[in-house]
Amino acid sequence: MEAERLIALGRHGLAESGTAQDIVAEAWQAQALAQAIGNQLALCGPQELRGEARGLSEIGEYPAWGAGGPRAAQLTEVADPRGALTALGELLGEVGIALVGVACATDDEGLYWQCIEAIDAADESSDRVRGMLRRLAVRDGERARPPDPARGRAGPGRGRW
Repeated sequence: MEAERLIALGRHGLAESGTAQDIVAEAWQAQALAQAIGNQLALCGPQELRGEARGLSEIGEYPAWGAGGPRAAQLTEVADPRGALTALGELLGEVGIALVGVACATDDEGLYWQCIEAIDAADESSDRVRGMLRRLAVRDGERARPPDPARGRAGPGRGRW
């Protein structure tokens, strides 16, 4: 399944979460998806993203999956890296907000620390995603920049008189 479609499923799953445990589970689903997208981009994404993508693929130690496994296992392609990274950044932001809400509302110390661990992973993943988006912007900005008419000419005061 394409990355942006899986991200949309993750956003829907997070929005439909009815309990604190559901929110934490969706947070780890999102983290697994971030890792899978990172892995995919590290293997066959744009060259300038590969190092940062490799780092994204290594973030977070999520709990053991149940019988269903992570949704991210369905990832087959990242057709539009910029679109997927933008959507992933939005999902990770929503996850972070939801986890802060759970952490602030719970009296269960175990759940609180689960939220803190998941918040840390989402935050680190978000940093990597923003870094990759910056790299794409630089790459695309260099391509879109008109040629510098001064290049190839003699500098000021040289060869002009």
